[in-house]
Amino acid sequence: MVVSTAFTQAAEVQSKALGYDPDIVWVPHPIQDRTDTELRSLADKAFDEIIAKMTAA
Repeated sequence: MVVSTAFTQAAEVQSKALGYDPDIVWVPHPIQDRTDTELRSLADKAFDEIIAKMTAA
């Protein structure tokens, strides 16, 4: 999953509560007030890590 850094603790607590240890890609917070260009840049920076985690054996 992709999570902004402001939700580190929440993501970890929820994962433990569900008994699930997901691969997490952390992106800088905040997200909601970023421009389209800034969001594309964040996505570009996280892309390789996301693909690597999705395709890891």
